[in-house]
Amino acid sequence: MSAQPILAALRGFHCEHTPSKSRVLALVHHREGPASLQAVLTCRQPELAQQAVGILQQAITDSAGAWKSEPLEKLCAQMPDAPASSLRSAARYALAGVWPLPPGSFLKWEQLTEDVDDDGEEDNDADADSSAARTPDDARLADLAGPVIRVAVLREFHVHDPQAVLKAARGAGWEPLPSQSPESDDPQDIVGAVMWLGESGGEIDGADTVTEATQGMKLCLERGHEVADWSKEAVVADFGAGWQYSAAVRRGEQAKPSNTEKSPDFAALFATEAPHCEDPECEDDRCQWQLTPRTADLLYTELCVLADQAYDDSEELGDRTVVPDEQEGHWGVFSYLPKLTFAADLQWRRRFARAADDLASDLERGEWPEPTCTAEELALHLAIRDAGDRDIEGDAAGDHGRLPNHRDDYDFDACSEVFFQDTDVLMLYNARFDGIEDPGGETNQYMGIGDLRAAAWFEPFLNVDARDPRRGFRR
Repeated sequence: MSAQPILAALRGFHCEHTPSKSRVLALVHHREGPASLQAVLTCRQPELAQQAVGILQQAITDSAGAWKSEPLEKLCAQMPDAPASSLRSAARYALAGVWPLPPGSFLKWEQLTEDVDDDGEEDNDADADSSAARTPDDARLADLAGPVIRVAVLREFHVHDPQAVLKAARGAGWEPLPSQSPESDDPQDIVGAVMWLGESGGEIDGADTVTEATQGMKLCLERGHEVADWSKEAVVADFGAGWQYSAAVRRGEQAKPSNTEKSPDFAALFATEAPHCEDPECEDDRCQWQLTPRTADLLYTELCVLADQAYDDSEELGDRTVVPDEQEGHWGVFSYLPKLTFAADLQWRRRFARAADDLASDLERGEWPEPTCTAEELALHLAIRDAGDRDIEGDAAGDHGRLPNHRDDYDFDACSEVFFQDTDVLMLYNARFDGIEDPGGETNQYMGIGDLRAAAWFEPFLNVDARDPRRGFRR
């Protein structure tokens, strides 16, 4: 298990210019040792590097304010993909005010065996001793008084010029590991070279960044968490399905992904009764429409997929406006929402993802999915639509195929009839009703529709129990 990076305090960004290239550097302070400069990106145009520093410095200054991403994206559009990806990543750290330091990329106080002052006398650094006392090397989670944050970083590189990567790594002090066997698929230790160069977080000569993602979590004793060095279980980070894969699944270009998590026991949660008779007009309770295990399973699957796609897409999209004609296929969830939501921000999009999760939780408890706000109504409409479009034969294999059969299976038209109080939200898709979302509008008031503006989508309906406002987000 590889050691985890530490989070250092971010103090500022600076430029270094040479005749052939310019580098952006981050100045970081950390309690483990002295301050240091960390590489952010390298580019050939000094004016672009200088602009990058200005934008990143602004992100530090306005981390709690109204920082806008438009200048960042405009600058990234002028850069190659690799430095643009590094710049976006640096902006996220700048907004958080921290910087990850992988092991080996910084100096620790204990490595400074001698510290001599101007008079030639040895000076033991009290601050270093204090730092060591605050966080012992062998501490377990229960021993630490403050919060412990785990940060997982995922980076993938396309090595388009292996020799350039090897040359750059050797120039930076790397030495390849000896090949363990003649049959090794990596005799030159390209993996080691990329890992060595990738620790800086900057651009790699001969390789382009394919993926760069970061996730964090607070460790909690109540949930059985432990610091990595004392953990009984392997530390695993789940970055979810890729956004391009999710969009392909939505378009039907990929097979259904395998579900490694145990599904709810829908056969027990939604046990059905055999119909009283075959008369469609029979009013006996056993002849009324029932939410069957198979129908519930597909709805649950679609709601989970919808939530995952919305979380993934919101992270990629951020606060940017959805432009379907320019981004076709990229935002499989948000491009399918009414156009009045296209300018929503990141937090709004994450709340929409949580709305799908909330409905899935209803089904996990054996309850019908009951929308409590406009966002949940639209999420359930999308899930019913997608469930109705599924290839039922493809779901016959596996756990779904073992669920009991019933005549009401896959009756998604009935789902649309019984799960909603009204279908007013669907009018937002019709250009004839533009403006009907405004509760002050004449037509809105005449029809008693209420507030359908995007900002009101998460306001609880007055005639249902609201969700717990403290429930948080799944991811």
